[in-house]
Amino acid sequence: MLKRFAKNVIAVFGLGLFLFLSVALTAHVTGQSQKSLATKKTANGTTRHKYRIDLNVDFDELSYRGNQTVQWINRSEKSVSVVYFHLYPNLRSGDQPNANNHRNNVASDEPRLQILEVLDAANAPLPHSLDDQRGTLRVNLREQVAPAAAAEIRIRFQGDVPEIDPEETGLATHVVKQVSAAVRGEREIRSARDINFRCRGVMLLGTSYPVLAVHDGDEWRRKLEATVGDFVFSEAADYEVRVETAAGVNVFAPGLETASTSGERQSRTFSGQALRDFPVLASRGLRSEQAEVDGVTISTIFLPEHERVGKRVLAIASGALQTFNAAFGRLPFKNLRITEAPLVAGLGSTEFSGFNVIASAFYVDFDSPAMRNLPAIIREQRDAVEESLEWTVAHLVAHQWWGAGVGNDPAREPVLDEALACWSALLYYKAIYGEERAAAALQDQVRGVYRLYRTFGGEDMDANRPSQDFRNTFQYAAIITAKGGLMFAELERQLGTEKLQAALRNYFQTNLFEIAELDDLRGAIIAEAPIEQRRRVARTFSRWLSARHGDEDIAPPDAELASSLGMPARPNQPRNGERGAFTAFARLGKFFWQQMTRIR
Repeated sequence: MLKRFAKNVIAVFGLGLFLFLSVALTAHVTGQSQKSLATKKTANGTTRHKYRIDLNVDFDELSYRGNQTVQWINRSEKSVSVVYFHLYPNLRSGDQPNANNHRNNVASDEPRLQILEVLDAANAPLPHSLDDQRGTLRVNLREQVAPAAAAEIRIRFQGDVPEIDPEETGLATHVVKQVSAAVRGEREIRSARDINFRCRGVMLLGTSYPVLAVHDGDEWRRKLEATVGDFVFSEAADYEVRVETAAGVNVFAPGLETASTSGERQSRTFSGQALRDFPVLASRGLRSEQAEVDGVTISTIFLPEHERVGKRVLAIASGALQTFNAAFGRLPFKNLRITEAPLVAGLGSTEFSGFNVIASAFYVDFDSPAMRNLPAIIREQRDAVEESLEWTVAHLVAHQWWGAGVGNDPAREPVLDEALACWSALLYYKAIYGEERAAAALQDQVRGVYRLYRTFGGEDMDANRPSQDFRNTFQYAAIITAKGGLMFAELERQLGTEKLQAALRNYFQTNLFEIAELDDLRGAIIAEAPIEQRRRVARTFSRWLSARHGDEDIAPPDAELASSLGMPARPNQPRNGERGAFTAFARLGKFFWQQMTRIR
């Protein structure tokens, strides 16, 4: 039905549509395998887990093999005899085939990660099993690991990634996906293939290896669930990763490149500290440029035909980095990379530690000869498209402070990092362009999202909800990102920019490389507020995150716009399916397109 709808849309708008972006770990836990915490300390005086990974990527065969050695540290107060790893490529929603149903060397539309062997520090096999529909690896230790002791686990694995149909990643599909989410309220679920795939000559391995599950106190965060939000959740760790490929395949990854070899097979070694994940990007066509900003090397990675846009991304990211360094404290990473990749429709961008990805569909060069030859209806969307890209770059850079530097559970409390990143993007606009431009960005990029969501019948909700409660990215952006970001705008009005930034600096330094909760953030802001304002701050958190005052505090549904688009007069009134969506689409206005071209 979606493809039929897309064809109808293209028939009406022609080429114009293409513009609208929118174990035994520790084996014998003896003096050899059980180590004291006299290893590298973090800023908060604790040690970090360590990964050493060798990854052999067969770019042309859509597969890879790997060996990893993990030093896991028991940071709890009890001895531990079982360690868990998440196998993110095997994550499936209820209607997707399980990774176990795929035979070796058989093409699949989903990625797969297979465990070949689990060994202890002495290379002796460790008992292990796959749980949670093969999404979790359970490793049973021969002996318990005491508090403040470490265990070493070695894992051999292999994986496959799907070849994504380029039509799933184009501008038309991205736009139709957003229109369907707005008009029809379609359900969206994040998939493992969203960040593990090859398409248009680019391979993204977002989660190619077994990732240690979060051990919070004495609780293992074992449960994996596909939702509309981010699903990768892990602790900060130190990485050393060697990636081997065929000659001519360029490799990009977080951290510092420390070694390389060339020949028929080539390899690159990357080292990164306090990273929460380690994506690998491979391609024969991508190129990069970089700049040094405040002691951080920022790289922009792009296809040759997108060079102009790639350089603009580098300039935006440089300004955002300087702004956030001054406001919140210095970025804890020495390298930051921003790349394009052909992400599937419904996912406009995604972030990792020191590594941000934006959908190639939104790298639109309006000054290229091809764009000058297209109809005016396309060129007229330039301002909205370019503004959306700038907002997204600033938002993603902010996630290096909120999400990567200070971690949080994206399934339980997604509002924590999303709200802060949203408000931080507004801070970027104020620092770079001044109050007037920042106010315009607040209206177009934040308030406008909620307003359009309500206009199309979306129901106001409390923002402090788990990500599974949201149907799609449109609802997620309107409630979590917009309402959360506007709460910080209100706190800034109450406390002033200086006091709010001071509170966030304290929050950042206190929780750097840890996993924070909403109470940590609330407490940091209340502590910075004058005594007579502290109760008011608490009420502001409650009003914006735990209540439903969106229409009063942000904007009510736009009845005139709804009427002009033929939308129901009452929220949640049944819609006319595909035909109703097409009718609304055919009556689009400027305000609608400002929102539909946003990168979500």
